[in-house]
Amino acid sequence: MNLSHPSRPLRRTLLQFTGALGVLGTVAAAGLLKTTQAVAAVWNKAGFESKAVADAMKSLGASSAAESRDIVITAPDIAENGAVVPIEVVSRIPNTQSISIIAEKNPFPLSATAEFANGAEPYAYVRIKMGQTSHVRAVVKADGKFFTASKEVKITVGGCG
Repeated sequence: MNLSHPSRPLRRTLLQFTGALGVLGTVAAAGLLKTTQAVAAVWNKAGFESKAVADAMKSLGASSAAESRDIVITAPDIAENGAVVPIEVVSRIPNTQSISIIAEKNPFPLSATAEFANGAEPYAYVRIKMGQTSHVRAVVKADGKFFTASKEVKITVGGCG
């Protein structure tokens, strides 16, 4: 006599699935799981709409940033296509809070800003458009002070129209 029932594996799977959903529901109800919210930094609208480097720097609070050799910018010396220029920035300055990237001759110079929580590795990698040969400037905020470094990138085919 066979006592196994054909629906037992299905019933077991259904019970496991229901239990998993119950755990997820409890975690979400406790506020530990945010299903509809994303944590985002405050949008620097004035900075990203600035048409001059000085205005972009001012919006960051970095009008008088000091030059630093502890900021390493890796970018091509000559970019064949200005539509996609890879820029990598590493800050060796302790307690780095943010890294911003400015393409000085772009119509809107401020290209990117990355903010870092305590203990995060201060590293940013972006691909930006550049319309012409220009200096790419990294602006680093660390302990409330601003530092900067730049690198010239030559463009052979424009990317900003």
